[in-house]
Amino acid sequence: MTIEYVPGIPILKASLDDDNRPFWEAVNRHELVLQRCGACKLYLQPPRPMCPECHSMDTLEWVESPGRGEIYSYVNFTTDRMAYPAMKVPYSVVLVELEEGVRLVSNMIDLEPDEVKIGIPVEVVFDDISDDLTLFKFKVRES
Repeated sequence: MTIEYVPGIPILKASLDDDNRPFWEAVNRHELVLQRCGACKLYLQPPRPMCPECHSMDTLEWVESPGRGEIYSYVNFTTDRMAYPAMKVPYSVVLVELEEGVRLVSNMIDLEPDEVKIGIPVEVVFDDISDDLTLFKFKVRES
């Protein structure tokens, strides 16, 4: 299954700030990076200016992630009454818990909504929506 978009309806883009800009710049390069505290090694999501565990502000770093995890939760949109108007139904929104312990929300690209289940192993993929928009999504992980 691929995500289909409704022509003429804009797709929301992330609001960039100093904390999340490195994340979205990496997505544009087809890379997944996560913020990590260099002092206590805690992965942070969403990105922020200070580690919530050790309160370090000067040891935060960006590290590459293989983008592997499993579906932690999900919701299927099967009617356009509640779905995002720029996306054609049906589609799934998944909450993926990455191996690093952080959770990311995105779409599944290769499962029909009735096939999505908690615990399915997934991996990140990148979707160039337009010249100025790349999104990360998930697909079933190959062994």
